[in-house]
Amino acid sequence: MAARKSEATAPSGLVEQWRDILAVHARTMCELDRELHRHGLGASDFEVLDVLAEGPAEDGSDGFRVQEIAAQVHLSQSALSRLIGRLEKDGLVERGMCSEDRRGVRVCLTPKGRALHGEVRPVQRAVLSRMLEPGA
Repeated sequence: MAARKSEATAPSGLVEQWRDILAVHARTMCELDRELHRHGLGASDFEVLDVLAEGPAEDGSDGFRVQEIAAQVHLSQSALSRLIGRLEKDGLVERGMCSEDRRGVRVCLTPKGRALHGEVRPVQRAVLSRMLEPGA
């Protein structure tokens, strides 16, 4: 019985820590969305542009496979495909077939997407500094 009681109370610190992490994440995402909205982007939109801008992909090419992007931005494949579709419609990215695998899709920044990323990157980094630096 004593072992069960200690098992039940020990994780409460972890639960509290987890909830604190979630709260910081939620506040930071809201602030990012608010600041980036002025530029026509959301936080997830910017993350995709940021991944593409910081390339190259694993194989050294300019474009990233959708699976590579999904692994870095933590979106489902379907949510990421919809997001990429919106970015493509806005002229920020281009999609094309993978030369090595006809089933795969490669995504790369357009000049317009690269320019917007360069304009918005300092805004995003300032929000991260403000929200995540110690004592913030």
